[in-house]
Amino acid sequence: MPWMKWLPWRFFVRRFATSHGFLDPLALMARLQRFAEPSEVSEPIELLRAGAIFHARALINSKVIQHNLDWVWPYWIERQFDPRDESFIPRAFSITHCNLSHRNWTAVGVPDCEEMPVVDPRGMLTPHYDGWSIDAWVIGANGEQLIPSKLKDCDQRLEMDENISVVTESAQGNLKLHNCARVERDSAGAHCLLDLKAESTDGGWLAVALRPCNPEGVAFVHKVRLDDNRRHWLVEDKLAVDFERPVDKHLASDYRHGDIYLHLQDKGGRVHGECEVGMASAAALFRIEAGEPVHIGVRIPLHSDRRGSHKPVGWPDSLQHHCAMSVPDEQFQFLYDAAIRTLVLHSPRDVYPGPYTYKRFWFRDAAFMIQSLLQAGLVERAERALDQFPHRQKRDGFFHSQDGEWDSNGEALWIFDLYCQLTNRPLKTAWRDPILRGASWITGKRLPKDGSRCGGLLPAGFSAEHLGPNDCYYWDDFWGVAGLHAASNICEREGLANDAHTFNAQANDFQQTIDESLAAAMERLGRPAMPASPNRRLDAGAIGSITAGYPLQLYPPDDPRLTDLANYLIDNCFVSGGFFQDMIHSGINAYLTLHIAQVLLRAGDPRCLDLMRSVARLASPTGQWPEAIHPHSLGGCMGDGQHAWAAAEWVAMQRNCFVREEGDTLVLASGLPPQWLADEAAQEPIRFGPALTRFGKITLEITPGASPRVAWSADWYRDAPPIEVRALGFKPATAVPELDHVELSA
Repeated sequence: MPWMKWLPWRFFVRRFATSHGFLDPLALMARLQRFAEPSEVSEPIELLRAGAIFHARALINSKVIQHNLDWVWPYWIERQFDPRDESFIPRAFSITHCNLSHRNWTAVGVPDCEEMPVVDPRGMLTPHYDGWSIDAWVIGANGEQLIPSKLKDCDQRLEMDENISVVTESAQGNLKLHNCARVERDSAGAHCLLDLKAESTDGGWLAVALRPCNPEGVAFVHKVRLDDNRRHWLVEDKLAVDFERPVDKHLASDYRHGDIYLHLQDKGGRVHGECEVGMASAAALFRIEAGEPVHIGVRIPLHSDRRGSHKPVGWPDSLQHHCAMSVPDEQFQFLYDAAIRTLVLHSPRDVYPGPYTYKRFWFRDAAFMIQSLLQAGLVERAERALDQFPHRQKRDGFFHSQDGEWDSNGEALWIFDLYCQLTNRPLKTAWRDPILRGASWITGKRLPKDGSRCGGLLPAGFSAEHLGPNDCYYWDDFWGVAGLHAASNICEREGLANDAHTFNAQANDFQQTIDESLAAAMERLGRPAMPASPNRRLDAGAIGSITAGYPLQLYPPDDPRLTDLANYLIDNCFVSGGFFQDMIHSGINAYLTLHIAQVLLRAGDPRCLDLMRSVARLASPTGQWPEAIHPHSLGGCMGDGQHAWAAAEWVAMQRNCFVREEGDTLVLASGLPPQWLADEAAQEPIRFGPALTRFGKITLEITPGASPRVAWSADWYRDAPPIEVRALGFKPATAVPELDHVELSA
């Protein structure tokens, strides 16, 4: 507002703060900004807003949890607040209490449904986004208790058949509990199902408990009531839960009287609970006869089931004709199949990097996820996501998801081009103008070439937030160059010769500027490894510069800037076999480890296998990776507990191990473990496909043995490309144009 400029508001803010004994907030902010390069945006408002919401709940956590440790809390709280546990985190000067040790959950759902219920590592179900949860306990007649969140160990798995289900099985003494969560859709819409089976040798009770919490902490419940037919819970006066049969006994409590867990032995019962502070809890109890298991189904209607613009489909139809993999390693196989389903589930229209914490849009995550959707053959799903991009573009051409992140335009243009190349489809008319304006934005955004360290590069920005304070990041610049090349390629195919020439010249000029900057950095650092920015020493933030090798391939596989960077990161930034990102994440990153593995794969370096195996070991029992992994608890410590970008990278890694493009050549089988290929006792061939490439669609079949046979069938878009088989541990082989196979020799 213009009148604000005339008010001495800075004086009033400073005077008010200092008069009450606080630090001068304006002086403090000014000092904080000195640690970063001057930039248009100090931090994206979107992330500030998300952070404020996150820590608002975490502030409530600090006022509730530590004073009520006799409650039953979610698994992460039970472990993180236990001083005897390796996940324990002291709380003395922490204003907020966040889940920093076990950010692990697995989403269930059906394709194209926006709601994705999440299940925590002990089976607690949160059916609605950021809402209350349902837990299940077994109470023996002799007082014995099975409370899954208090157990150090249990069995949990992801089942994939006609649907996806998370099954959690736990046991304590004579008590057993089987918990299966899934989502189904019928004529009434989508609903979440919780199938429970409880056993007790001496009899007892199965308690289905309404919890005012979720994997992030407190989630308010003010009212809960069991209806007159004793088969439905009304939460906040709305029908919320449907029990398969009438409840035998019902209890309810509020914050003042403590958790319902503390009242399980109460006589009588209450059908209604109300709590002014929002910590109402309830338990629906079902009798267990001695030695006879009880089965209870719980049904929760889901609020959001997107329909209309496209017909909802089930899992079998969504996976039809996708790029399938068949390998002898059961874990690699399971992780690939689970990752494919994660991609489908997280692309109802937009693509989301997670079902909970990250259930929002970034161009950065979207580019990598859509790449893997395409590589998995899920073309229509990828196209549908790309159709949303133009709606997020500003008038000046900026593809905007967050302010101050200058990589988004390059990512958008690159993935548009990749779509056209992998599918051999012409550019959609609705995409043309956004692409032209998006490319022009990149050139217009570059700094003047004034001889400074950052001259000619993109300005300082927040970039990928895990790289460090605002700076002129090479990550942004590499994406800018790739975006201009992509726009040039598109214009060339579309017959826009002048635009193609202009964007190509701009890309080459930008690349030359980057190379000159890297040459200066190499002289300053005394080695070719690329730092995060022209202003930085080598540190973990340099992971951003690996993008020049993967996925952008701006440099050849043996470029010393890439190989030395990979070696630096492996030698200095690895913990437990994975890349440990000190910046913000403070955890092991599965997807960033795989970025390094991709660079090693291109270079023919067998260490790529070690990195893949490390990432596989870090997966949860349900085949998921959180964004960052605690080095001791091995639970999630940052971001979403099911990170869809990580799943996308597992798909991309397996695809490139089987088939990848290197310039004008198609490279086959370059990342497969040698023992797979040499296994003379193998009962089945190794298969992969149909896989989309820039040259066409290809399916591989590899027969292991002393002289493995690599065969393929293909539908080329144009002439067949040169094909090389570069299997690790075997001599490289070049395919003869007339043949569709090669035999390898050691």
